[in-house]
Amino acid sequence: MPTTKKICNPKDFAVFYETHAKGLKRFLYYKYGDMNTLEDVAQDAFVKLWNNCEKVEYNKAKSFLYTCANNLFLNIKKHEKVILKNRVHLVKHSTNEAPDFLMEEKEFQIKLEKVINSLTPKQKEVFLLSRIEKKKYREIAEMLGITIKAVEKRMHKALMVMRKNIGSV
Repeated sequence: MPTTKKICNPKDFAVFYETHAKGLKRFLYYKYGDMNTLEDVAQDAFVKLWNNCEKVEYNKAKSFLYTCANNLFLNIKKHEKVILKNRVHLVKHSTNEAPDFLMEEKEFQIKLEKVINSLTPKQKEVFLLSRIEKKKYREIAEMLGITIKAVEKRMHKALMVMRKNIGSV
């Protein structure tokens, strides 16, 4: 019986790393153009692969790695966008709004973040891509490698959770 490579085997993982690290970094650079973040994202993607090595077959490890890296990068960019949006919002409203309103707004923001974080990872991903990144369902489906119907279903479930916990979204 021939031996097959196992991604959990340290030697096979090292070979896999050497084979795919540069390509992954190029993929991230060409896709996002952010040299500052791509090293960390690439390393985090390899760590995630190692931590999930029991679940990932060797022949599917490259796909898993690139998907993880893409999702990690998107999450970082979403987070940066939210921070920037909040800073701009605070600057715009810092002198014009009553303290009561600012407090309620901050409480709402905290509640919103908690509800978003309570979504399943798939629902959260679709919700943020649609509502924060302003991607169309077709674009999201292509990015995630799923059907438009699957995107619609995830979004519907995410919105149901949002409406239940916050109200109209």
